[in-house]
Amino acid sequence: VQLAESGGGLVQPGGSLRLSCAASGITFDDYRITWWRQAPGKEREGVACINIRDGSTSYEDFVKGRFTISRDNAKYLVTLQMNNLKFEDSASYYCALAVGSSCPGVEWEYDYWGQGTQVTVSS
Repeated sequence: VQLAESGGGLVQPGGSLRLSCAASGITFDDYRITWWRQAPGKEREGVACINIRDGSTSYEDFVKGRFTISRDNAKYLVTLQMNNLKFEDSASYYCALAVGSSCPGVEWEYDYWGQGTQVTVSS
């Protein structure tokens, strides 16, 4: 399994970005993908999760109402639409895959990780 993120960049506060996670090499159909992020000096934290089988989602409180996670199963693509970005959203964003459908789960359940994409919110 390989995951590849794209779509990061520099944006002003209040702006939007759309991150994509392209998956390949998947041979099972019961899994979930979570977007994680890590800022310098801080621990990695989960952001949003999607169950690939039924499309159910979960979000951390600090992104609810601003971020939307979605999937395109035909393309093995998961996107994270980020609106109304704040300074504190600046981080490296990673998508990760875990077998099983219980969003979000815990970090150690995620066996497959992408390389990450940088999001910087700055004026």
